[in-house]
Amino acid sequence: MNILIDIGHPGHVHLLHGVAEEMKKREHMVFYSVRDIPIAKRLMEHYGMTPWVDLGGKKDSLWGKAKTVLHQDAQILKFVRQNHIDIGLSSGLVLSHVSKLSHMKSYVFDDDDDIVEPLSVKFEHPLSNVVFTPDCIQRKTKHAVYYAGTHELAYLHPNRFTPDPTVLRHAGIQEGERFFIMRFVALKGHHDVGQQGLTLEQKKTLVELLKQHGRVIITSERAIEPEFEQYRLPVPPEEIHSLMAYSSMFLGDSQTMTSEAAILGVPALKCNTFAGRLSVPNMLEQKYDLCYAYQPTQFDEMYHHIEQLLARDSEELKKEWQTKRQRMLQDMIDPTEFFVNYIETRR
Repeated sequence: MNILIDIGHPGHVHLLHGVAEEMKKREHMVFYSVRDIPIAKRLMEHYGMTPWVDLGGKKDSLWGKAKTVLHQDAQILKFVRQNHIDIGLSSGLVLSHVSKLSHMKSYVFDDDDDIVEPLSVKFEHPLSNVVFTPDCIQRKTKHAVYYAGTHELAYLHPNRFTPDPTVLRHAGIQEGERFFIMRFVALKGHHDVGQQGLTLEQKKTLVELLKQHGRVIITSERAIEPEFEQYRLPVPPEEIHSLMAYSSMFLGDSQTMTSEAAILGVPALKCNTFAGRLSVPNMLEQKYDLCYAYQPTQFDEMYHHIEQLLARDSEELKKEWQTKRQRMLQDMIDPTEFFVNYIETRR
């Protein structure tokens, strides 16, 4: 079987590299396409997801995104026909479009609710053969295939991931040292239009609070602000999950990294206008008490919650969160295993 994996975001590399490895072990041919995203390409090289078809850059405006999608449709269609691709795997629009112009089946991985992604609901889901969906979400499309898990668990499940303790040495962190990871995002996706995260002043306020209790490490989707340069992530992106697993707390306005921290058993708090609106983070918060979400107007409430957590014994906090994590893992599957078995048995 010939399989094409299309990458439109660094997170898609994490999500699908395990699927790629399992498929190659089972002697399927795996091909890749990717946008001009340096971090995504670095991660693909790290995981051996090469060679790839380069689809060029991404645009910020909706009109620019639309034109880019049409151009990429043509590129991918030509590649699919030349290489006799049987199945395309992605978290984006392009393969769904191409599947209707070729014999390729399109399997989409989507962990956002329909209400926050109307373009996907209208232009992607109806054209896809399968929409892999965490079972805490309810879809309109009849193509949804539900599983007990999340995107992040596909690569952070204990079957797939073990933290590497050498990351602490790489980051210059002493064993037992308390440190915090912060992530700031750009909110440039089509579903991010009109959304807000932390303001610069709010970021500064959080940094001032955290640095009184330990080391602060910041990773940013866009260019990092000059005042935060001294806190820049000291390890390459492929080591972030190991570093996060040993951290004392995660803070930011990132959807994905908040869920990653929660799944690793790290207290995680986020602040953006998606708070309370999405099923996956709501499930991690309301059912398992692993993370917390606040609207920007609730920043003071979030700040006081952080103070309360910082006042607690850090080792006691880690043990409590690991207990919560184990309860979550008992309820969920290894998503990567599920994806691979589903694709193989229904090809």
